[in-house]
Amino acid sequence: MLRIAIVTNNPPPYRVPVFQRLGRMPGIDFQAIFCARREPNRLWDLPPLEFDHVFLRERFHTVNGRYIHNNPDVIGALHRFAPEMVITDGFNPTHLYAFLYAWGRGLVHVAMTDGTDVSEQGLGLLHKAVRRFVYARSGAFVPASDGGRRHYQSYGVPASRCFISCLCIDNEAFTPKGRQEKQYDFIFSGRFEAVKNPLFAMHVAVETAKRIGRKVSILFVGAGSLEEDMKNAAAMYAQHVDIAFHGFAAQRELPGLYRSARILLFPTLWDPWGVVANEACAAGLPVLVSSAAGVAGELVRDGENGFVCALDPEIWAYRAAMLLSRATLYEDFSRRSLRLVGEYNYDNAAEGIVEACRFSLRDAEPIKVRMPV
Repeated sequence: MLRIAIVTNNPPPYRVPVFQRLGRMPGIDFQAIFCARREPNRLWDLPPLEFDHVFLRERFHTVNGRYIHNNPDVIGALHRFAPEMVITDGFNPTHLYAFLYAWGRGLVHVAMTDGTDVSEQGLGLLHKAVRRFVYARSGAFVPASDGGRRHYQSYGVPASRCFISCLCIDNEAFTPKGRQEKQYDFIFSGRFEAVKNPLFAMHVAVETAKRIGRKVSILFVGAGSLEEDMKNAAAMYAQHVDIAFHGFAAQRELPGLYRSARILLFPTLWDPWGVVANEACAAGLPVLVSSAAGVAGELVRDGENGFVCALDPEIWAYRAAMLLSRATLYEDFSRRSLRLVGEYNYDNAAEGIVEACRFSLRDAEPIKVRMPV
């Protein structure tokens, strides 16, 4: 029986089904150790946690809007479970306590990340040094994407030690059910915060309306500190765009909301992946995305099922107008979205984690890592 513990911040809905599969796998004894039940800025509605799990006493503080978890009782939780290997997916103090527990006891450590070579470009020397120390003492690596694999390789980690566990959703729940009338030309789904760039999406809709010579419509799904600014802008742009605000959407509402629109606008300024693109692709939508999202060039492929665009509203409007005015092109992109997202599923994600753990038991030799350029 392979005993695996994973230490992670909190249970996100797109990882819970993966953990459930790990908990049901024959020959695997799995436990998830969560730093918190829910971070204050997360409004997720979670499915039942039908796997072995522990919630630590919540201890965190915020730095630049990010939650830094510091739960020393993770040591006791690991001691009680007595794993053969420990997976950590971050570098909060809690993760480092778990890593040191594994290292001090001679257990296998597996490093896991949703980050990419792009999203981690801004790390300082101390953060890079900590990663270098941990990676040199890890048996295997679990990136969520090719960008995550490039991140590990920048430290000298060989590709043979990397096993992708993709970020994914319940694709079947989003799959179009026959032909559905499209109420909106665009959908934006995400937090109404500057980093997600929702006002840019509004400008794209305006420029698209001017380009195609008709009023367009956009549905905004989410909430956040920019909501008042967005509603003021919506009133200014009413001549060109019909703008609807749905507010925060529960998970069960999302499939119908995506299927009601034609194109996802995803102009994020920083996103290691972007599960909203999975949701859109599973609903058969083409996606317009900035290069700052991890999905760009992987799940969303430029000229195939969407466009990866520089953050210029006129470029986005030109691409959007092509899709809205050329039915054959739109249908081709839609079919490709459905096909591409099929590989991003819970079974593949769980298998990537297990493969990394099994590999690390077979080949636990240390590796030489370097500071990335």
